[in-house]
Amino acid sequence: MTQSAKGKDGKKATGPGQLWLHLPGMVRAALYETVIGAGLACVDEALEAERVALCGARYEHLADRQALRAGPVASSLVLGGRRVAVARPRARSVEGRELRLPSWRAWSARDPLDERALEQMVLGVSTRGYARSLEPLPAAVTVRGISKSAVSERFVYGTERKLAELMSRDLRQLQVVALLLDGLHFGEHVVLAAVGVDDHGAKHVLGLREGATENAAAVRALLADLAERGLDTSRALLVVIDGAKALHKAVVEVFGAHALIQRCREHKKRNVTDALPERLRGSIRSAMNQAYATRDPKRAQRLLEGLARRLEHQHPGAAAALREGLEETLTVMRLGLPENLERVLSSTNLIENLFGRVREIGRRVKRWQNGTMVLRWTAAGVLEAERGFRKVVGYRAMPILVAALRAHDAQFNRTERTVDDTEKAA
Repeated sequence: MTQSAKGKDGKKATGPGQLWLHLPGMVRAALYETVIGAGLACVDEALEAERVALCGARYEHLADRQALRAGPVASSLVLGGRRVAVARPRARSVEGRELRLPSWRAWSARDPLDERALEQMVLGVSTRGYARSLEPLPAAVTVRGISKSAVSERFVYGTERKLAELMSRDLRQLQVVALLLDGLHFGEHVVLAAVGVDDHGAKHVLGLREGATENAAAVRALLADLAERGLDTSRALLVVIDGAKALHKAVVEVFGAHALIQRCREHKKRNVTDALPERLRGSIRSAMNQAYATRDPKRAQRLLEGLARRLEHQHPGAAAALREGLEETLTVMRLGLPENLERVLSSTNLIENLFGRVREIGRRVKRWQNGTMVLRWTAAGVLEAERGFRKVVGYRAMPILVAALRAHDAQFNRTERTVDDTEKAA
């Protein structure tokens, strides 16, 4: 074994390879400080160049001077999720009016900071842990805007803006053929959500409303808002809802005969089994699954009605729950869609999956202060989930659904003409 070389002082010498083993951390820190320092220096140079363009060079005598130099003012710019101190050069018109430098107008916008705070919170970073999630800056750089209250304020501002953007989306260009409606509970608050599926199978979050699925007025207000923003209510549309009667009533009031209402099968099975003792729930759910698996609407209805008759004597509540809106759980089956697309559009699971992301984001909230707070957090969650949206399973069969809806339109128009002719003849 070869002994290591020793220096004149008798200590082991460090070769080039050994030296670099200790340097990566130091090199990284030095590089980072150099990059940040150079970047801030470039900011100073760019702002000074713009002031020179307005005022001329320092001590330069100009007969037609349009602006004058003014002393710098302490300010800050967004950098890496926080604000850093910068001495902002100033310029004034000869009349004394403050002139804003073009670059400063762009760089001083708070949008990047709000976006960063919103992104961190959506990804699970708490307001207290926000500062630790950022890349550290050199000690010489003065930092602010990373306190818990500052981050919380930016999150509120960011979610307010996201909610406003969501609620003002123009729906006129969307060819929505399926509309799914459901509600999510936050303590004593409920948020109604509307998700649309277009004729190519793409999913879109259409709107939110704070209210209750049992409140027809809240549902009607949500649907009316969608119509005002361009959702076409004059053509046939598949509407998937849970078992709430208020939802059904509001859909009929807004869409009339153009709505092909599909009751969520999962909600139906849950409503029936909740009215049964534990020992019967598995077998009854299995019987309902078998009926829906026939993919023959007439046979499925016979099987489900027979199941209701079997339950009627011992468990009348479960029988009534099964019969209520039974035909509307078979609406999609009557359209002749392929099995995979029928399965997607026969329940509101699509929205349930969306709500799962909202629950994940809002799990750290201990107390929901008001409905506005609930809406803001829900908007943040659904828009984050929307970024990962894919087309619905079976989207290649969407032309079959579109053709079925247009056939319903044609039948509706023929019926309307027949009624008109009858009234004229009378």
